[in-house]
Amino acid sequence: MSRVAKKPISLPKGVELKIAEDSIAVKGPKGALSIHALPGVSVANDNGTVNIQVAEGADDKFGGTARALLANMIKGVSEGYERKLELVGVGYRASMTGKALNLSLGFSHPVVFNAPEGISIETPTQTEILIKGSDKQLVGEVAAKIRGYRPPEPYKGKGVRYSGEKITIKEAKKA
Repeated sequence: MSRVAKKPISLPKGVELKIAEDSIAVKGPKGALSIHALPGVSVANDNGTVNIQVAEGADDKFGGTARALLANMIKGVSEGYERKLELVGVGYRASMTGKALNLSLGFSHPVVFNAPEGISIETPTQTEILIKGSDKQLVGEVAAKIRGYRPPEPYKGKGVRYSGEKITIKEAKKA
């Protein structure tokens, strides 16, 4: 069994874990998430400590994956995940209208992005976007979609970038 799968997961206060034959559900203050049970992997809840066991003779490649997915779900429903984006460029702005994110990214038209269910988007300033949610995969996917509208270009660094992302600037062409 993998070293990752051997580590137990502790359940924080207010988080419930329900184990069924075909699915595992986690419920907490930030929401509820569920996944399908992986083949050959059994999950046991021992008084607030979750342990992963791989069946004898079964493929043990799912043990670490199951443990990582469960740990991400438990952290998501208790604390939540967030991703911050920055807009760099003259005239690049973001604003919220209801659940829709309006982006001015230098195109001839504004870009409108509708937030999926379970995701909240905030704009603390005109050049910052904060994406929050309980599902780590969905938060990352939404951030990547918004960044994909105008990824940072390599000559001036203009575009939508993750907070703290380092863009390598290329040297301009010499005549």
